[in-house]
Formats: sequence, C-alpha cells, structure tokens
Amino acid sequence: MNIHEYQAKQLLAQYGVVVPSGGVVTTPAEAQAMAEKLFAGGVSRVVVKSQIHAGGRGKGVFKNGVQGGVKVCASLEEAVTRAEAMLGQVLVTKQTGPEGRRVSKLLIEAASAIKRELYLAVLLDRGVSRPVVMASTEGGMDIEEVAAKTPERIFKETIDPAVGMLPYQARKVATALGLTGDLLGAGAKLIQGVFKTWWESDAALVEINPLCVVEGPGGKEATVAVDAKIGLDDNSLYRHKDIQAMRDLAEEAPLETEASRHELNYIKLDGNIACLVNGAGLAMATMDIIKHYGGNPANFLDVGGGASKEQVTAAFRIILSDPNVRAILVNIFGGIMQCDIIATGIVAAVKETGLTLPLVVRLEGNNVGLGKQILKESGLTIISGDSMADAAEKVVRALAN
Repeated sequence: MNIHEYQAKQLLAQYGVVVPSGGVVTTPAEAQAMAEKLFAGGVSRVVVKSQIHAGGRGKGVFKNGVQGGVKVCASLEEAVTRAEAMLGQVLVTKQTGPEGRRVSKLLIEAASAIKRELYLAVLLDRGVSRPVVMASTEGGMDIEEVAAKTPERIFKETIDPAVGMLPYQARKVATALGLTGDLLGAGAKLIQGVFKTWWESDAALVEINPLCVVEGPGGKEATVAVDAKIGLDDNSLYRHKDIQAMRDLAEEAPLETEASRHELNYIKLDGNIACLVNGAGLAMATMDIIKHYGGNPANFLDVGGGASKEQVTAAFRIILSDPNVRAILVNIFGGIMQCDIIATGIVAAVKETGLTLPLVVRLEGNNVGLGKQILKESGLTIISGDSMADAAEKVVRALAN
C-alpha cells in the first residue's frame, strides 16, 4: 500500500524526523487559511504540492495546461492562485501514464532555504535478507540514474535486524552524506528516525528525496526531510489500523481495489486475454507463454492456493469488468487447491456472469479427473487445454477466430 507525501511526513515526524511545517488541504479556502498561517509564522515562501501516488509531480503537466504540480510561492495571493489551478484537475507525470491522476489534496508547507540536496532510503535487501540504508550526496535525482552513471556515489549500510540500527551506523551514513560539525549529530538522529519509521511501520520502502541541508533562523544549518515516500507491506497492515486508515482508494485502480476485497491478487495490464491462475509464479509463466504464442495478457490474477467458489466467481466478475478482455485462460495446478473446487467455481461463475467470450481451461493436479468431468458435464462451451502450451495456443487461436 502506498500513502501520500503528507501522510509519510506524519509518520516520520512521530519518530523524530524533522519535516517542514504545513498541512494538507482540499479546498482553495483551506489552502488560503494554511498559507496565511505559515506566512504569519514568519516564513517568506510556501510550496504548494499536489498529492497523488506518483513521482515526477514537479515536472508534470495538468490537462488544463498548467505546468508543474509543485510550485513555490512568494505571496499569499500566488499560493491561492496555484491551489485553485491544481485542485480538481488531472495531473500527468512520467509515472501516471497519459490518463494522469486527479488532484483532490494539496500539501501546503513552508519552503525551505535549501543549501544541499541529499538522498536517503531504507529498504529490504533481499540478497542478504536484511534491511539496508542507502544514502547519496546526489539528492533530487532518480536513484536509478545515479546508480547507472555514478554508482560510487551510493553508500549502503546493512542493518542487523536482531539489534536494529546502532548509533555508530547512523554516524557512518551521516558522514557518507558529507555532514560535519553540529549537522553530523543532528543528521545521525534523523537517519535513526527514518530507520525506525521503516521498522515500526513494517514498510517496504522509506525514501527521502531530497533530504536537505537548509538554512534556518540566524543562518544555522539543519537537516530536513523536504520530500518523503513510504510504501507499506500489505501483509503487515493488520497490525497497523492507523496506517490502514490512510489508504486512499481514489488513488488505486478500481478493479485492483475490488480484487483486494476478495483477497485476490490482481493487476490490470494492456492486453486482451485475461488470466486466472493459482500461484504467482504460475501466473507469471502463464503470461509469458501467452506472449510466446502471439497473444497479450490483460491481467495478472492470482487466486491463491485455497480459493473458494465465491472467490473464483468474484475473479470472473473482475475480469469481465475490463472492456478490453476478449478471451479468458484459466490455468490451475491443484496442489493445495482441489481441481474439482475450481471447476465448480468456474461453472458457477460462467452461469452467473453469462459469459460469452472464449474460455480455455487447463487443470492439473489433485482431483483433476473429477474437475474435468464437472466441466464436461456442465453443458457449457469450455475449451480444454491439455498443457500450458496447448492452452495458450488455443486461447490465442480462439481470439483470432
């Protein structure tokens, strides 16, 4: 699950990470009130930031022609004008695709006097099965670009999960970022707060880009998380009711949201052959073999190892909600799953939805004979696949006909 920048900063602040002052707004009137409060507090500039689940907002373009989803404003009037131009409009960035995302929330916060931009992130290194803190002096850039062009500028510190991040490790990271003097201690404290946010929130990723050295009152320098991105591990959300409440369904694909309600793993793709498979690995292989035979998968859909008849029916409804779908391939290996249960679910789903599209089913594993018998005796027009290759070839051929 992803959350908005303002929500990520709320979590970070709970663990002692310094973030700019400000707040989220949903109307121009709220934007004016927030900007007035910040200017009255002594800030010279505020920044108006579109809140969507996508990067590249600053370089994005609204469909109404307004350039940029992040704007620094030197006056109250400018801040209100910018807010009015952004709210309710669709912002297109390099990560949203051409359809863009509608902006319904803005973060209005104090614009920092930035002297240096740094990069900081915490994520899981699956190669060593441990958390890793990544840092770079090349803040403000895509970390992938830094890794490709100047990999030596990325510093990594692996953390032992049994003891957590130790103070000396935080200081190592702060030193790698070029922080010295008073900034070294403050930066180390911030780095530990970022790691604790990652750990306590069961996050998949916490990314601060940029982490900035800013000029504060009296010219004193400080480290501030000017931007923040947090992605949560869905499997841990049952432990975090407060974080679950941050979920913004408007930022998620409707079909994926519906699938999650039935505990199905669904991702919409651009093709026209729908896939219904049990097991993520088998689902990936199914999409590959469809491509091999010249077709284009319309989705990734993993019903899991123990799907019920109701879940299979829900999966069919979700598949048929995609207007691009022109054929369906069901590929099931009965390990934990019983083929007869899947077959019963397929028959019920086809009857309930009134399916008229070509349907190819390949069953293998536990109770496969009974499963095939149920399909055969259903009276429905179902094409049987004897193997993955045979099923994929048949569904592509059925689509062509």
